[in-house]
Amino acid sequence: MKTMKKALALGSVAAMALAASAVTLSADEDADLTVNGEIEMIVRTNAPDHLDGHLDMIYSGWTFRSNETQAMQMDDFDNPAMLFVEQGEALFNTAMGPDGASCAGCHENAESLSDVRAVYPQWDEERGEVQTLTMQINECVTERMNAEPLGWSSRDMVNLEALISSVGRGQVVNVAIDGPARETWERGREIYYTEYGILEMSCASCHEVNYGNYIRADHLSQGQINGFPTYRLKNARLNSTHSRFRGCIRDTRAHTFAEGSPEFIALELYVASRGNGLTVEGPSVRN
Repeated sequence: MKTMKKALALGSVAAMALAASAVTLSADEDADLTVNGEIEMIVRTNAPDHLDGHLDMIYSGWTFRSNETQAMQMDDFDNPAMLFVEQGEALFNTAMGPDGASCAGCHENAESLSDVRAVYPQWDEERGEVQTLTMQINECVTERMNAEPLGWSSRDMVNLEALISSVGRGQVVNVAIDGPARETWERGREIYYTEYGILEMSCASCHEVNYGNYIRADHLSQGQINGFPTYRLKNARLNSTHSRFRGCIRDTRAHTFAEGSPEFIALELYVASRGNGLTVEGPSVRN
C-alpha cells in the first residue's frame, strides 16, 4: 500500500507537470542577472564538491522564473521587495531598547554588514551552536539593546534580513560545513532527503529529481535560498526561509516543524550550503 501511494503521488506530480508545461510563461534559463546595471550575479555554476553524485550544476531560482519576473529583479525601482528594504533601513536606525540603542549605534550603516549574508548560517563558538542570520539579529536585539526578541518571521525581522541581504548582493555564498558545524549539517541533509507526509515526498523529490519541470503552472527550481528573503507574487509579501520550508512540508500533507526549530536550523544550513558558489540575491522576486 505504501509503495502504491507513493507511486500515485509521484504520478500526480508528473501529470501536473505535463499539463502545466504547455501554458506556463517562458523562462530564459540562459539569461544573466545584473541588478541596476552594475551588480553582477552568478546564477549558474558548478555544484559544490559535497553535492558530488547529486548535481553537476547549481542554478539560482531566478533562472526558472518567467521573463517578466526576471525583469522585476533586475531593477530596484521595479522590485517590490525594495519597499521592505527601506522599512528595514528605517528600523536599523531606530532605537529599540530602553537605553535608546539601535543597530546603527554599533554598525554605523547597513553597508558595513555587506559580508554577512553570504556566510550564514555559521557556527557560533561562544554559544556552541549553529546560528542563522535571524538568530544573530535577535542576539543583538536582546543582548545589546536589551529589547524584546523579534518574531522569527515577523515583519520587522524579515525587513532587517532583507536590508542585510540587499547590501550583500553579489557576494559569493560560502557557508562553512566543516568542523563543529558538520553534525548540524548532516542532520539537515538527512531531513532534506527524508520523505514526509501523505504524499511521501522529500525536498529532493522536487528540487533535485524534478527541477526544471513544471508543476501547477510553475517552474520547479533547485530550491536555492540565496535569494531570501524573497518577495512572492503569489502572496504579495516578503517571505522568510523558514516560512518557505513550512509551506513546502505542508504541501506534502505532513505536520511541519516550527520556524526556528533545531530541524529547520539544520535544514537551512544544509540548503544554504547547496548554493555555495552562487551569489547573494536577496531580496529576490519569485512567483
